[in-house]
Amino acid sequence: MARQATHKVLDAKYDEHLRQAWDHYGDPRAITSVLEVSAKVSTNRVYRLHLDDGASVVAKVSSYGSYFLFREDHDRIHRSRQLLQSTRWADLLADVLTERGPVATRREPRVFTYYNGELWTAFYQDVPQGHPLPRILSEGQIVDLGEEMALLHRDCADVARRIPQSSKTIKSDAIHLLELLSDKHSSLKFQYDNEQKQFLRGQVNEFLEQLDRFGYDDWTKIPVLIDWNLGNFSVSMAKQQVRLFSRWDYDWFRIEPRLLDFYFLSRVASATGDRTVFSYSPHTLLEPRFKHLLAAYHRIYPLNEDEILFMREVYRFFILNYVVREGDNFFQPEYWRRLQQEAVSLCLPAAQRLDVRPLLAILD
Repeated sequence: MARQATHKVLDAKYDEHLRQAWDHYGDPRAITSVLEVSAKVSTNRVYRLHLDDGASVVAKVSSYGSYFLFREDHDRIHRSRQLLQSTRWADLLADVLTERGPVATRREPRVFTYYNGELWTAFYQDVPQGHPLPRILSEGQIVDLGEEMALLHRDCADVARRIPQSSKTIKSDAIHLLELLSDKHSSLKFQYDNEQKQFLRGQVNEFLEQLDRFGYDDWTKIPVLIDWNLGNFSVSMAKQQVRLFSRWDYDWFRIEPRLLDFYFLSRVASATGDRTVFSYSPHTLLEPRFKHLLAAYHRIYPLNEDEILFMREVYRFFILNYVVREGDNFFQPEYWRRLQQEAVSLCLPAAQRLDVRPLLAILD
């Protein structure tokens, strides 16, 4: 399920939690070994459970945010996968395991999650992996990826009306951040001085104003995965053509406009390449390579002017939400401290200056 190196489980608390979760799941197969396959960037922890029949499943253990939103997200992920079964994406997404036992009183099985008051867990299929994309893509691979994402987004838009909206939105997350930054106790969460917090409040206000200006409330919302890091998905390379093969990480899954996927797609297409020591600069949105991807996408599933101009707000939201608001929960401390300071010193000032109008050339 993940390309990262495996590690033996060292924390008895997590080992016990996983075995309790598997027991509550009710599968008669016994766990023979547990290996950690976490990326060591996120605070979420991911494990592969080997079973006595030779099969394996993957477990994600989380402890931040809301268990109930975690469960809701996994319900939407499962529904998305089920609705895509009649498309070419039938096997793309690793499915979330559902509750066992009689389901006669329900229309369909519910996803299984386990919550012990401190930790919560979902189990996934251990999906096969194809090829990883190279750190720097060729022009042909960029075109293939753009076309693949257009086809995926188009099919997701077709099924989206049958998937319930989420309780959280980019608007509600921004409002929550504004409340946190205005709270007198916010210094306990944010390592910012008063001037930096004032700057951040201004950025959140500007983002919310832009949502209204673009008519965000009326835009089509589809399942988006956002975090298209090379370690989260694999491809097939038949006849030298890139085709999406499998995707297994759902940390940033949302029901939102398709535009939220594009910042990370720009990073995949970038000449900078995938790096172990990373930062979140917007320069990848302005590279000719990303314009190349966008043009390939547009030929299949056309974008309009407002959607392209909204990409600046996609980037701004990513920094405000995943780095500033959630960074201390999501990233390991050594990453979070650096990224949080870069947010106010580099990233958000760059967002203010970011002019994505050159991307409009793909509409000609």
